[in-house]
Amino acid sequence: SLSKLQLKTGDLDPRLFSRLRHLQKLDLSDNLLDKFPNSLTLPDLRVLNCNNNKLEDVTALKQFPLLEELTYENNVYLTLNDDYKVMFLLQNLRLLNGKDITKLANHVRRVNSRKLTSKVTAHWEKFFRDQLPEKYTAEQVKSIKKKFLKSVQTNVVYGPSSLSEFTRWRVKMIAEEFLAYSLGLELNTDPEPEEKMDENEEESTESPREAAEDVGQVGDFSSYINNVTVTPSKRKRNHSKPGSGNKRSKSQANTKEEAAEDVSAEPLHFLQCHSKGNSREDFKTQLWSCVFEPLLDCGARKDPIVSSSRTVATCGGESICLIDCETGTVLKKYKVATEEFFSVAWTTLTMVISNSRKKSHNILAAAGRRGIVKLIHVAADFCYGEIKAHKKPIATVCFSPTRETHLFTASYDKRIALWDIGIPDCDYNFKASQLLVLEALSIPLRIALVPTCSDQYLLAGCEGGCFAWNIKLDKEQKSRPFEAVFQFPDEDGGMTTSHRVDGLAFLNDDVVVSKSSKPGCIYLWSWSRSFDAKGKGCQRTVSAVILAELEWSTTDLSYLTLSTCPAKDYVFCGDEQGSVWMYNLSNYTTAWSSAKGKRTDKRIPPTQILNWPELRANGEQLTEVLINNVVSDPTFTYLVVLTSVNITAIWKKS
Repeated sequence: SLSKLQLKTGDLDPRLFSRLRHLQKLDLSDNLLDKFPNSLTLPDLRVLNCNNNKLEDVTALKQFPLLEELTYENNVYLTLNDDYKVMFLLQNLRLLNGKDITKLANHVRRVNSRKLTSKVTAHWEKFFRDQLPEKYTAEQVKSIKKKFLKSVQTNVVYGPSSLSEFTRWRVKMIAEEFLAYSLGLELNTDPEPEEKMDENEEESTESPREAAEDVGQVGDFSSYINNVTVTPSKRKRNHSKPGSGNKRSKSQANTKEEAAEDVSAEPLHFLQCHSKGNSREDFKTQLWSCVFEPLLDCGARKDPIVSSSRTVATCGGESICLIDCETGTVLKKYKVATEEFFSVAWTTLTMVISNSRKKSHNILAAAGRRGIVKLIHVAADFCYGEIKAHKKPIATVCFSPTRETHLFTASYDKRIALWDIGIPDCDYNFKASQLLVLEALSIPLRIALVPTCSDQYLLAGCEGGCFAWNIKLDKEQKSRPFEAVFQFPDEDGGMTTSHRVDGLAFLNDDVVVSKSSKPGCIYLWSWSRSFDAKGKGCQRTVSAVILAELEWSTTDLSYLTLSTCPAKDYVFCGDEQGSVWMYNLSNYTTAWSSAKGKRTDKRIPPTQILNWPELRANGEQLTEVLINNVVSDPTFTYLVVLTSVNITAIWKKS
């Protein structure tokens, strides 16, 4: 205790204090201190009392990182802004002036920081990014940095005006970190500690309700799951008995070879960001579709591997979210109160937005129950148009990989339409036109363009089978029946065309992966060997040339769809118990591609099953989790898992 000694700042000698390596409690109350020296050190300090002094600034307290209790009442120059600063700077602080600030501090460090980071980034994108030439001098950088820091502190506002000083302080810090990160600029101010974001921070975070305000437009944050505890359980399948019914075996791999197959993915984030009306109690909204954003300016259409970003668009219920997979930040959110979104797809358009300069921009198309396609220019936070595509719901949408304005929409009206969405001008005027209508005999659920001839053939998994259409545009006929229907083995050993195909994707240029709602049945088959492009006649029945069958759940539940990661030869499919089945098929693809490639006789078991962790919401365990969709980025760094309980799970391959 050094209380009531008339001490001034100069009396606190760093040479003496820095030797007090184990000091845990320090009482400096009732003195004349106007600030703290920067280098007192005190590495183990836990409790500090500075009541009744003349302190004007609290930022020097960051030198005591283990501080848990702090009091500085009756320092007339300190305000609410200083309270927020210490909550941000001191990650272990629990009590401030006698009050438990744990929840509020979590909000300040995480939600508030994310909100401001999003706003700072948006401010740069909107007003400054285009000011910086491709090749810039140090002088230009210095000038734009000065302008940006001034502008961002003036224009980025958040929270009540009583906290404007704290907000400006944080915005400046975030802006400098952003410039350092994106332009490689050194921070020339006294560097503040970086935000430490625990990769599993959601596990016990309870975000305040303010975290989920203002969700009426793009660009807002959403709350994390509240009161969630996660116990990841990753169980490896027992391969000793192929095809055995012991689906959920906990036993580990039996051989070294099998152990090496372990994909080893870790859970990063569990997000509850599609809640209806932003309710924290919503564990019912179904999430359906997600797709990774292509990176701009790197030939996104040529090489998906180098053009993969860590940003993913997800849809479900009334909203679409843009999520940074690494941080778990919801970067933007777009909401239509009367809609239920089923599908999203990206394209990259070269647009003239300002200064008559052409530039690449990513456009997101989203559609669902209302049969309307929304077109969103994501960087501008702007939904610039809509296409009334169908009178019934749209099940899925996809863009042509070769013609960036060509969009396919598959609807419950049993039609697949091809649209040219046009390119918006600088005022976002655009003209959309319908180019084709493909007639299906039943509702199309999944569509895939044939990679080797994506301008000529489209494949669709429908309620009543798997069909192919000729989509070549040089034909006069605008409305077309299917060209071929594929038949597959049925349960009785015969062949059938009639089955629900609720999963469909290409693993590579030739191998198709399709899932039939015959229980536990995922087939891999050859497009080129099944479909003869020279074959005559429309609406012909052809047998799918099966290459292999994957072992999967025995459920008869529909609409649990599959996806592929062609660059890594992976197939992913979720099941009715919250698990993700992952198949590494790189050992098989070479054999399949040879001219005499013969069928793999035994059903191929999964390389690994990722089991759903024990998630608790408001103290109760979430049960009955269906995995509606699983998508990896093109490099298989992240795995995004969409569920029936309004949770987006993000796993990272370690």
